[in-house]
Amino acid sequence: MLRRLTPWLIVLAVVIGSMVALSVRPVSATVDTEADYVVIVGVPGLRWDDLDPAGTPALWALAERGAIGALSVRSASEPTCPVDGWLTLGAGNFASWGDESDGAAVCAPLDVEIEEPDGIGANVSRQPVAVDYNGRQPWGAVPGALAESVRCTTAVGPGAAVAAARPFGRVDRYQATLPADAATVLSQCVLSIVDAGTVAGDGAARTAAVAAADDVLGRVLAARPDRSLVLVAGLADTGADQRLHVAIADGPGWDRSWLTSASTVRDGYLALVDLAPTALTALGRELPAGRFDGHAATTADGRPDGLADAIARPADADREARAQGRTSEWFFSILTATQIALYALLVPLLRRTWAHSGPPGPPLPPRWLMDGAELALIAAALVTPAALVADLVPWWRASRPSLVFAAVTVALTLAGTLAVRLARPYRSTLWPLGTVAAISAVVVVADVLSGSTLQLNGVAGYSTLAGGRYAGIGTVGLGLLTAGILLAAAALGQMMRHLRPLIMVVLGGAAVMVVGSPFLGAHAVGAVALTAGVCVATALSTGGWIGFGRIAATSAAGLVVTFGFALLDVRRPEAERGSLGRILAALVDGTSGIAVQRATGSNVVALVSPLTLLVLTVAVLVWFVLLRPWGGLKRLFGLKPAVRAALAGTAVTTLAAGVLGGSALHVAGAAAAVAGPLAALTALRVLDHAAIRTRPPMAAMTEPPNRAEGTGGDSATGTTSNASPSGGTGAAEPGGDPPGAPAGSPGNAPGAGVAPGDGVVPRDGDGDGDATGPAIIDRDVAAGTQRDGDVTIGDDVAVSNKSDEN
Repeated sequence: MLRRLTPWLIVLAVVIGSMVALSVRPVSATVDTEADYVVIVGVPGLRWDDLDPAGTPALWALAERGAIGALSVRSASEPTCPVDGWLTLGAGNFASWGDESDGAAVCAPLDVEIEEPDGIGANVSRQPVAVDYNGRQPWGAVPGALAESVRCTTAVGPGAAVAAARPFGRVDRYQATLPADAATVLSQCVLSIVDAGTVAGDGAARTAAVAAADDVLGRVLAARPDRSLVLVAGLADTGADQRLHVAIADGPGWDRSWLTSASTVRDGYLALVDLAPTALTALGRELPAGRFDGHAATTADGRPDGLADAIARPADADREARAQGRTSEWFFSILTATQIALYALLVPLLRRTWAHSGPPGPPLPPRWLMDGAELALIAAALVTPAALVADLVPWWRASRPSLVFAAVTVALTLAGTLAVRLARPYRSTLWPLGTVAAISAVVVVADVLSGSTLQLNGVAGYSTLAGGRYAGIGTVGLGLLTAGILLAAAALGQMMRHLRPLIMVVLGGAAVMVVGSPFLGAHAVGAVALTAGVCVATALSTGGWIGFGRIAATSAAGLVVTFGFALLDVRRPEAERGSLGRILAALVDGTSGIAVQRATGSNVVALVSPLTLLVLTVAVLVWFVLLRPWGGLKRLFGLKPAVRAALAGTAVTTLAAGVLGGSALHVAGAAAAVAGPLAALTALRVLDHAAIRTRPPMAAMTEPPNRAEGTGGDSATGTTSNASPSGGTGAAEPGGDPPGAPAGSPGNAPGAGVAPGDGVVPRDGDGDGDATGPAIIDRDVAAGTQRDGDVTIGDDVAVSNKSDEN
């Protein structure tokens, strides 16, 4: 009884430990950044490489003494054109002026009708239309939410009017341009927004636009009120080429540091939706409940002393993010196409190899072909981890970044494949699977422990331009870690049979900690999904059938963990909640429709991806190929139940994480890129190691062999006699072929002698491919029962089909 409960007690301990670890959040230092006034200067298109001491003296001086960061300008439109950026600033949420700019190659100039009926304020006539449009979008943004949170707002310029307009279109104070008495204008209201112009194009036109914006900023700084916070932001892109932009904060408590926020959790990065919460927090105002999606900016230490060195970091990040966007498209497309082609070529090889695990058939595939197929599958599984490691080389700085990235990735893949092949235990059935899986898991864990620098703007990571994640473990990383840690645990568990549940739950529990810890992976949804997957893998790792009880128990465990994490998350302040806490809070206050709509919309968009095609391809491969009698996977599952458990746990984790996290099949696709080739490789190896044909007797025996003299096999005990090792009638020379059999028949295997008629079929019982291990009893001859992977003959003899612990 205790033995059966042990795995579940271990799972319970890991679940409790995971929930405790994930309930802890880093304590950030509190700095007094309150101000009496906030002035936001928007310059759509302004990038860090536009700044220099001579051409932009005001910007340079402000950045030198203030806090700086790279601004991700994601909005509800793609690209984020200037009018969308201004509207998102005023909404504090992902907003869009309309669908006119979606997919545009070049953003249209800002053209907004501003009415000035009384000479004091203004009216943005199209604002109510924008409010209605965004109310029907998944984000539920409310343009004008920022203006509604303060008593008075001043706008200078048409773009600023869009940001400062209330939901019905009214702007409290408005000036078309910054007047001579700027000090009076900027002190009329606690919040002022200034449009300093748009920076677009290249060459002299761009230089002139940057200089004009710097001149406006100089006048603002000269007229700023006392105890004021000045925010400078490159609010938008100006074309389809997405970029990172300038973010500067100067005021009380914002001295010579990096900008960051709870949205990015990455020093030196800020999101566009963070600007509105930053302004209100600095003014001491409460954030409007349910309106803002961002978080107030804070400062972080570690910025270099010299400004030139400091701004080189966001400028380099912008360069890498651009190169990543171009490279990732063709990388995953080529990866998917290559694996599909490899699986198609694998089908006839599996069928031809399977023919030799039973009666005589056509010749075995050439050894070079089998070895080549194994190496190709190993390389296919290593490509994605290699792409992650490739970011150790600054390939994005090259003149041909995509070619350099491809060369580095191929070199790393070949090096990894060679290392796996040349290892001494390579011939063990599970060595390639366990080693490649361990490499995948180690790469991701090492990156997360070192700050996720490889995933940041990496081809196999996440892009800061997309604005979805800036730190921790990403979609691809979660898939790699899930497949890697569970398959590695399965391979290790097969070597220590009685410790399988312990190994599975300890390694899986450690991965849950890495994924869910706010200090490391910061992925609460991924931690919940991985916990459910570890529960499934632990329950199935001991072998046996997948019954209703196991399914119900593992499902209940997953639901309990999910609800527990959500309860812990919802108890935190609203600004610090993760996705689970927000979903539960939305269910409580009746606004869950927006959350569900947002998640559904994200999943639908994410379905159009090469990773989706890869998941479907692997599903077809498993169901219509590997699970066929000739596919080898059923035999693999019988011999290696821990592998079956790991694959089941991987499927549960990746599908749950994708659906709950709004990434559809992306997590499953990343896992399939590793697990698919490894499953096919191991199934092929199992068939190859079992490919020993049983020759029918050449002549009928006239009398049974004398068992007492040891001339035949003992079907009752499963032992072999001193019959010919060729598997013939025993009349041949020792070590030779049976009379009439062709030279080189499978009977040549040393020590695998079989006496015909006794029902003992030589098989690879120990997984090393030489048929020298324990024999497997032919069920047509010897009646027996199978229990949990063990074949039991009679009452006292058991020949295990799980003796392959390699």
